[in-house]
Amino acid sequence: MAAVSVDSLVKRFGATTAVGGMTWSAERGEILAVLGPNGAGKTTSLSCVLGLLRPDAGTVRVLDADPWRADAAHRARVGVMLQDGGLPNTVAAERVLRHLARLFADPEPVEELMHRLGVAAFTRTTVRRLSGGQRQRLALAAALIGRPEVALLDEPSSGLDPHARLDVWDLIVDLRRRGTCVVLTTHSFEEAQRLADRIVIVADGSVVAHGTLAQVAGERGLEDTYFALTRAASTSEEEMQ
Repeated sequence: MAAVSVDSLVKRFGATTAVGGMTWSAERGEILAVLGPNGAGKTTSLSCVLGLLRPDAGTVRVLDADPWRADAAHRARVGVMLQDGGLPNTVAAERVLRHLARLFADPEPVEELMHRLGVAAFTRTTVRRLSGGQRQRLALAAALIGRPEVALLDEPSSGLDPHARLDVWDLIVDLRRRGTCVVLTTHSFEEAQRLADRIVIVADGSVVAHGTLAQVAGERGLEDTYFALTRAASTSEEEMQ
């Protein structure tokens, strides 16, 4: 059974359909990369997977449960990194992680995680004074502190310098080795090609390609395939309007 499954997902905001029948899945011990332009439905679908939004149609299952109705024990098995971070602005970085660690029975060692993600360099700095890249590293550490079975990461390497990006990628690969299911959204073709076991390309709220890199891109290459598929989807949507 898939660790995460999205089946015919529909989510509307008034007259606007943000997600229109999206279907994809991710297995344990697998990295799934979700690629798509801004407004394609990536964040909306991820919010439904997190249980932050309730689908208007279709089903979402995470670890065989409906995330909208999931209890606290289930939510503790899922690590979440969102673009806005969700971090308390007035609290120092190390204090954030130590507080979160106390909420789990078997958390990651705080010092080890801080060192690996470079958080140790700004442990006493409050969140509001962190740079964008520092916030990214702290948010990822917060998502992984509880040893999640599923990690949902929204653009985890966005805004990072090349060295920090490689550190994050190495950590994500280690999660896969542990058997964690990792679903990440990204705008980086390099990130998708280097990390993902399977790739989902979305456009205008629908999946336009889903499979391994070879299945999705073939000899054409991921970047060319992505632009061809997303442009075709946008053109089709404009013609329908």
